[in-house]
Amino acid sequence: MKRLPDSELEIMMIIWDYNKPVTRFEIEERMEKGKKLSPTTILSFLSRLQEKGFVEVRKSGKNNVYLALVEREDYRKVESRNVLKRLYQNSARNFLAALYDGESLSGEDLRELEEYISEKRREQGK
Repeated sequence: MKRLPDSELEIMMIIWDYNKPVTRFEIEERMEKGKKLSPTTILSFLSRLQEKGFVEVRKSGKNNVYLALVEREDYRKVESRNVLKRLYQNSARNFLAALYDGESLSGEDLRELEEYISEKRREQGK
């Protein structure tokens, strides 16, 4: 699965949020206020996403609608693994250390991580 540039990822995030086929106009409505793109730019991004196999285009009346072919969670898993591999030598410890040392993790964040790890250990029977 190819990594998406931020501009295309932003479009995909909107499509995933709708969780149904969406029009270009619906995508445009959901764009961040300071990041409004022209309709032709959005259509260009959608065309690229179609070429990459992320969306399917269907006709609905006079409009094209766009349907996600790649699930959000599938993309997240692949992208998370790539970040972990590229930036943190495949080490979750290095990743968490970077977050913690950068003071990005609060006490609540740490509690959530501990709960998540405990849950995963229970699932694995460890």
